[in-house]
Amino acid sequence: MAALRLGPLLRYADGSSATVWVEASRPCTAEVRCADGAGGTARTFQVAGHHYALVPVEGLTPGTSTPYDVLLDGTRVWPLPDSPFPPSAIHTPDADGTVRVAFGSCRWAAPPADDHDPVGPDALDTLASRIARDPKAQRPDVLLLLGDQVYADEVSDATRRWLSARRDLSEPPGSEVADYEEYTRLYYESWLDPEIRWLLSTVPSCMIFDDHDVIDDWNTSASWLADMRATPWWRERLLSGLMSYWVHQHLGNLSPAELAADPLYSAVRDTPDGTDELRAFACRADADPASVRWSYRRDFGRVRLLMVDSRAARVLDEQHRAMLDPGEADWLRTEALTDPGSYDHLLIGTSLPWLLPHLIHDAESWDAALCRGERGARWAEFGEKLRRAADLEHWAAFPDSFEELAGLIAEVGSGEAAPASVLVLSGDVHHAYVAEPKWRTGGPTSRVLQLTCSPVHNSIPASIRVGFRFGWSAVARGLGRRFARHGRCADLSVKWRKTGGPWFGNQLMTLTLHGRSARLRLEQARADGTLRTVEESSLTSPLPSPLTSP
Repeated sequence: MAALRLGPLLRYADGSSATVWVEASRPCTAEVRCADGAGGTARTFQVAGHHYALVPVEGLTPGTSTPYDVLLDGTRVWPLPDSPFPPSAIHTPDADGTVRVAFGSCRWAAPPADDHDPVGPDALDTLASRIARDPKAQRPDVLLLLGDQVYADEVSDATRRWLSARRDLSEPPGSEVADYEEYTRLYYESWLDPEIRWLLSTVPSCMIFDDHDVIDDWNTSASWLADMRATPWWRERLLSGLMSYWVHQHLGNLSPAELAADPLYSAVRDTPDGTDELRAFACRADADPASVRWSYRRDFGRVRLLMVDSRAARVLDEQHRAMLDPGEADWLRTEALTDPGSYDHLLIGTSLPWLLPHLIHDAESWDAALCRGERGARWAEFGEKLRRAADLEHWAAFPDSFEELAGLIAEVGSGEAAPASVLVLSGDVHHAYVAEPKWRTGGPTSRVLQLTCSPVHNSIPASIRVGFRFGWSAVARGLGRRFARHGRCADLSVKWRKTGGPWFGNQLMTLTLHGRSARLRLEQARADGTLRTVEESSLTSPLPSPLTSP
């Protein structure tokens, strides 16, 4: 009899359809059966000895909450027997058009409930507990996970022990994951957490990778990539990372129509073992990143989300350095400008913040100029060493791309059809803040904000906290201008100010979008098992002072 190994994960959901992802113990037919008669079935597909299904659910009623069961070969396997959680349900959008979007990034798997958690309570675990206590209370309509869903290069003690029983950890890559099977261990550890498992079964999710899903500072520069490709273990790590990401995260980002038109998905399902097809795809993504698109668009009523790949889509040639390759940049522009009057809010999801503390931005753009050769070969060599040591690889380290995004936002936010807001949602930097840009000329009429929220469950050293606070100060801004002058950096089309934060802790931001109004709430997980609101404000009027700045 087939057993449920992982999931279910409720991924895509609209007014009448949804997709539910599962992993089974053997080949079988997976079925989602809803209480109102809606449902669907899918045959599992195989990758590297694992059996997965993405079940399309049809016939849902708009504006309803519908409990569902999961069956494998006709036997019910979800909900679990004696589950302490309410039934998992598919919630279709509210009839009044309100959309609630919760987002964050950077989650180490939580330890077992009876173990000490060195980084404090998990914000997603805490959200799950709150929803479970009151299933009829307001909940997110979608959860955006903006990178570092798993840490391939920073494993737990339990995973390290599992790896040591499998291979010799004195051989590279040591206690980091090496292949597809070891990636599956990371997903089991993270997504079998009881609270997370139930949360992901009942709140739709959108995901994108960041560096730790493969390795810290993934695709920092051309020389970094050359050094990695020279190591004997890198190729298997990268291919396994891309393959496991496609299976566990990317597939669920797509709508049923997009899945039906996806040739790789068809090829993997139409063969007894899709491993070779998926591996060939990963090889192509490695050899020619521009041939593969990980970015995607999702519409939630009159809210448009453009989730942007700011890791694998990079152009690393120092003289043509870009965060997005030309095809990816064209895709972003096209999706943002298509039917502009059809949405009231544009959300641009990018794992890396567009707007950083001023000193950090100037240091990154200065370093990019050095690496480009603006001050000669010796400075270029120094710049590359500094870039790797200090993780200088955000949007600011790709100056042309920074300006292109600024120009696109200004264009989207101008004119009669301009949305009420353009919000850039990011994580990565292990703290939260709000920053507001102002264009020197030709600025948008839409409200534009950088909303950064991280981590969901991780830590940050006290010295880094001090550095981020200092980075926003007037003294830091003056120091940054000196860096910019030394690097002969071009003047920016935008300037910006911090209007909220920085906040530190395990936390989530939630946007409530209704008509042309937008509200923000930032909540932090507390030791007593609750989420405490530390900031709540309207985004469609000037932001008030933060409630608190812990």
